[in-house]
Amino acid sequence: MHGEPEHDEQFSAVDYVNRDAPKGGAVVYAVQGAFDSLNPFIVHGNVASGVRDYVFESLMTRSHDEAFSLYGLIAESIETPEDRSFATFVLRAEARFSDGKPVTADDVIFSHSLLRDHGRPNHRDYYSKVRSVEKVGERGVKFTFDGGGDREMPLIIGLMPILPRHAFAADTFEETTLAPLTGSGPYIFSKIDPGKSVIYTRNPDYWGRDLPINRGYYNFDSIRYDYYRDSNAMFEAFKRGLYDINAEQDASRWSQDYNFPAVRDGRIALARFDTGAPAGMTALVFNTRRPIFADVRVREALSLLLDFDWINKNLYYGLTARTDSYFARSELSSTGREADAKERELLAPFAGSISADIMTVRKSTSPVGDGYTRAALRQALDLFKQAGYETRDSKLRNAAGEPFAFEMLAVTREQERLFLTYKSAVERAGISVTIRQVDSAQFQRRKQQFDFDIIQNTWAASLSPGNEQSFRWSSAAADKEGSFNYAGVKSPAVDAMIAAMLAAKDREGFISAVRALDRTLLAGHYVLPLFHLPQQWVAHWKYLRYPEKPTLYGFRVDTWWRDDSADTASQ
Repeated sequence: MHGEPEHDEQFSAVDYVNRDAPKGGAVVYAVQGAFDSLNPFIVHGNVASGVRDYVFESLMTRSHDEAFSLYGLIAESIETPEDRSFATFVLRAEARFSDGKPVTADDVIFSHSLLRDHGRPNHRDYYSKVRSVEKVGERGVKFTFDGGGDREMPLIIGLMPILPRHAFAADTFEETTLAPLTGSGPYIFSKIDPGKSVIYTRNPDYWGRDLPINRGYYNFDSIRYDYYRDSNAMFEAFKRGLYDINAEQDASRWSQDYNFPAVRDGRIALARFDTGAPAGMTALVFNTRRPIFADVRVREALSLLLDFDWINKNLYYGLTARTDSYFARSELSSTGREADAKERELLAPFAGSISADIMTVRKSTSPVGDGYTRAALRQALDLFKQAGYETRDSKLRNAAGEPFAFEMLAVTREQERLFLTYKSAVERAGISVTIRQVDSAQFQRRKQQFDFDIIQNTWAASLSPGNEQSFRWSSAAADKEGSFNYAGVKSPAVDAMIAAMLAAKDREGFISAVRALDRTLLAGHYVLPLFHLPQQWVAHWKYLRYPEKPTLYGFRVDTWWRDDSADTASQ
């Protein structure tokens, strides 16, 4: 995205793989919930895991040891000018779909129009920025962009999924399906047990197996995803050896529950991976479409009532860190930094609509205890009063006498446990809270339709945020069903910072724009930031092996391999 890629056109493999990893064997993963569709490109249905990663490919693919660099996959070359007003891709002559038919320029043009008109909302947004598409010669496709200043567009098109024109139809594309789909990727569907499991097998005729960018990847002959109703059932299955790898997100479980026989006798290894990526944002999301959350003072007051220190000590054994930025743990975070001249220039037009303190050296959110909670409660009640709420009959009420009440939608037992703790805290302010437990299908549906008061959500973050930020936070995405703007953010300041980020021509200007975006989002209190783990925690059966060097973003299971030999020494 900025600067030069790490590898030149003569490279033989990326640095974070085992170039000579043995091929063979099977691996089993676990997923909580269920699935009812195999089409990952539409908003309807719960899609099975692995489809996009293993069955379909794009023109280019990422190196996971760089902030945002792409290398040719289906495309053998790309041409784009300094202003990035267009991008021309030339396809590899050897590229094939799994049914043996060649990947053509017509397939690329078809994929763009299909996803622009019928794909997920983010695809419709991204691909609508293309002004024209034309075939160039036998294997070339030229995309000309709309002139909006979005310098990420050549990379966005480079990552566009390429679908076979002969296997998809526009009039049925938006319908869920459990019929195996045809792609050009390294795996094909082998067996589908709707809602319960899906198995992929290596395509023996995969056209791209010898590409340098693929060397060391895709080492298993078979990949299976099994589905479980809840995390407890899933964990018990792991202990019994029913699946092979468990990326643990629960600090309490990591601290207390990995002491069963297979761990003690060494058959299961506990691995910890550092990551150079931002921590991401795990948060309680305020649906600002709801009138009770429309006032920023209300959202700030509710944020003050979370007793992180107590939660961290009692629920997570002190293992988590408080998240204080949308890009925490990276140079993109604005927390602890005075706004630089470029940030101030970007934010100056919005001085009347955003708080002045966003320019200052805001400290990381401090751990709290019972004493701070009392002070926070007083501060929160003052903010509620400023927003028109008063305490009467032990209840927080608006001017019409209506009580302040909301519902929290939980999809896991871990969320419910956290919500109960938060409920106890906000009830001290006279607020009524209902916690509703729903299954994964209902949760997904209600989330996509913005039918909730408060949910917990995680937005992953990278060192090169881009168009996905618009889909998460822009005014245009706020009322678009299926977008990731769950909070309903509608802010001209946020919109302007996203535009500045996408238009940045160098890394320095890009960082300033991202920090300015971070400041505006934090000042809006659209979410209540929670916590993040200090490392990636992964438990795996010892016969699974991984490269010595992790990626910039931590571990990647598609670079692992299986070793069933007797020699399973610790890594």
